[in-house]
Amino acid sequence: MNEQVYQPREIERKWQQIWEETDAHKTNEDEKKPKFYTLEMFPYPSGEGLHMGHVRVYTIGDVIARFKRMKGYQVLHPMGADAFGLPAENAAIQRGVNPREWTLNNMERIRNEQKRLGVSYDWDRYVATCLPDYYKFTQWLFLLFYERGLAYKKKAAVNWCPTCNTVLANEQVEDGKCWRCDSEVTKKELNQWFFRITDYAERLLQDLDQLEGWPDKVKMMQKNWIGKSEGAEVVFTVPALEDTKISVFTTRPDTLYGVTYMVVAPEHPLVPQLIAGKENEKAILEFIEELKKVNEITRTSTEVEKVGYFTGTYAKHPLTGADIPIWVANYVLMDYGTGAVMGVPAHDERDFLFAKKYQLPIKIVVQSKEGEPYTLEQMTGAYTEDGVLVNSDQFNGLNNREAIRTIGEYLEKIGKGKLTVSYRLRDWLISRQRYWGTPIPMVYCETCGNVPVPLEQLPVILPEDVVFNGKDNPLTTSEAFVHTTCPKCGGPAHRETDTMDTFIDSSWYYFRYASPHEEIKPFDSRQVNKWLPVDEYIGGIEHAVLHLLYSRFFTKVFYDAGLISFQEPFKSLLTQGMVLKDGAKMSKSKGNVVSPNEIIEKYGADTGRLFILFAAPPDRDLDWSDSGVEGSHRFLNRVWRMVQQHLETLTQTYPYQVETDAEKELRRMIHLTIKRVTEDIDERDNFNTAISAIMELVNKIYVYPEDGNKGLLKEAIETTVILLAPMTPHLAEELWQMMGQRESIHKEKWPTYQEEYLVLDEVEIAVQINGKIKGKMVVPTSYSKEELEKEVLSDPRLEEWKAGKEVRKVIVVPGKLVNIVVS
Repeated sequence: MNEQVYQPREIERKWQQIWEETDAHKTNEDEKKPKFYTLEMFPYPSGEGLHMGHVRVYTIGDVIARFKRMKGYQVLHPMGADAFGLPAENAAIQRGVNPREWTLNNMERIRNEQKRLGVSYDWDRYVATCLPDYYKFTQWLFLLFYERGLAYKKKAAVNWCPTCNTVLANEQVEDGKCWRCDSEVTKKELNQWFFRITDYAERLLQDLDQLEGWPDKVKMMQKNWIGKSEGAEVVFTVPALEDTKISVFTTRPDTLYGVTYMVVAPEHPLVPQLIAGKENEKAILEFIEELKKVNEITRTSTEVEKVGYFTGTYAKHPLTGADIPIWVANYVLMDYGTGAVMGVPAHDERDFLFAKKYQLPIKIVVQSKEGEPYTLEQMTGAYTEDGVLVNSDQFNGLNNREAIRTIGEYLEKIGKGKLTVSYRLRDWLISRQRYWGTPIPMVYCETCGNVPVPLEQLPVILPEDVVFNGKDNPLTTSEAFVHTTCPKCGGPAHRETDTMDTFIDSSWYYFRYASPHEEIKPFDSRQVNKWLPVDEYIGGIEHAVLHLLYSRFFTKVFYDAGLISFQEPFKSLLTQGMVLKDGAKMSKSKGNVVSPNEIIEKYGADTGRLFILFAAPPDRDLDWSDSGVEGSHRFLNRVWRMVQQHLETLTQTYPYQVETDAEKELRRMIHLTIKRVTEDIDERDNFNTAISAIMELVNKIYVYPEDGNKGLLKEAIETTVILLAPMTPHLAEELWQMMGQRESIHKEKWPTYQEEYLVLDEVEIAVQINGKIKGKMVVPTSYSKEELEKEVLSDPRLEEWKAGKEVRKVIVVPGKLVNIVVS
């Protein structure tokens, strides 16, 4: 019989066509089976197509989906496109095309690339965030947030990217630069829409404990971003401004008597009144203008010099009544806390340096419990350790930790403050001054004010008659879009021309997959409660704060609105590492990009899939290796030849009994491999070790005696092909068909192992004398400790090993070794 040559491209085209024609990957909703929802983060349809990082995440998700189907689950495995965003708008400006055309073309190309990889998506559930049938419901959800008091508009100093001409959320500013274009971010005053994510800060923090399937690193990143601090709100008054109140949050109310100055943020709304007519007014106004060019990270850096100006106005201390000078300084931000801080230079290092620089008073209010009291003359820095209160009136002598609560409670009693909690998390700024995003469904009427667009008028469609000039928000250039009538009074009105942050689109897309054709609501609650939470979510750790935190927020809002019955969106999170080449992240600028299409053309998708699974554990970075790809291709050829060589055997039926040692060893290897591969995929996501186990089984098959039991050989080869099916689906289908099977291999039940076949009849143990190996013995695995000891002591080699010395002790480790202690 002439052996056929492994031709991956032909095989893969054949099976991809069969899968498409037979709807092989359509979600099988069989209520008798347990559900499993596996999901990879959907891609942005850029002009560059897929890269090897995409191949890695999609392959991991596909292995899990195919494995679960074979394990008897009804599996939801969908895909879509995160299709709004600034890159498409920039591309439109550069190419003179509409972003929609550019995006839809990219979406189609990426879908074709995903199909070439053989990923088992239910394409009938495909969603694209840029299409009206999706963003209609993004608008619907905005109105839900608005009705629940979670969406509001206010004037605020916002992060502004001068290159992208748009606002950025705090999370989209990385090291003071725009996360998209790397331009320096500045501050700008604008009326903007916000979501009250801060209302959910405590729940978002506390519920992290429920996420047992999430990496600790991701949970810690979210915890730090939420940034909970316990302390007190302290109210100072400004006599010169008719006792106007200035609130300060502090984690150290125990040091309140040590306040010698106050600092407000340059953006604080009271600054104009505080400096009006004062000596430093002009200098402070110039200082504020300069700070608009400096990003927040730079301003708050420990390495940046702290610069301040005295406003010329004083606040009144809430407990002592003393005059407290009010300063303006670069290191205080309006976005954090209350925009004002109290200066306690004796017990805060930053305050100490500021006080020394500007010759401000320093007052000690906490002394060490041990040793001689220190003095101002001895201080070279702030005292920040625990101690007892001094110079603090009736609170003198209190342990400072106890005083935190005592003073907080006293402030509340006299109406000058209260114990409270503060969070680093700020409300989510969602307004964007750009075209290619979801229009915010609000209109502005001179009579009625802000008016939401009624649900029956959704979607508010993006207009086509816009101008992309790279300067103005394109939506403002469409007269037909801007001018409308008020839904409330019918009078003239104009539409909101900001669009929503695209992170809103991705905060709920995984809900839509459960009922993608629902026309009345964003999703069918019954279907969502069936499929969600997502059982395995796969994507990059770079989304730990942005996308994942926002998704958790949305889920909790849906729960509170009675739309769903669960509070967390993702049970388990798998954050895959990057794909590197020559130790660096693949990028065009480095010239180290490997194209998925290049690998598919040369070796086939199955080789690319196998390599990317085998080269490293999924959560680790993977260094691309051309020789590693070659090795994966050789292994698949080896499996191909193995099936070809035994085709006659594989198409026959052989009842058999296992009798010889070689047969027992192959049977043990079959069941051991099933056990290892099952546990590696199901429990540990260790696809690399699962593949290693299959490789060992293939090696064992190759050395199996030619005259060995054919029935057992057939079982071994069938098991190999089935175990490879989730990883190399095209090859497995082709081999399965060649072996005479009519049904798809992906409809086969996943094999199970039997514990009794994992046990060896005999095992080789080491014999040691005083801890040094002298020899080895093969003994029955059923031997007890006593039988092992007796067997070793009766070995004729013992006299030679112990060299005439007396046996003092025998230590037995069953199945491994016997150590004889002699002297």
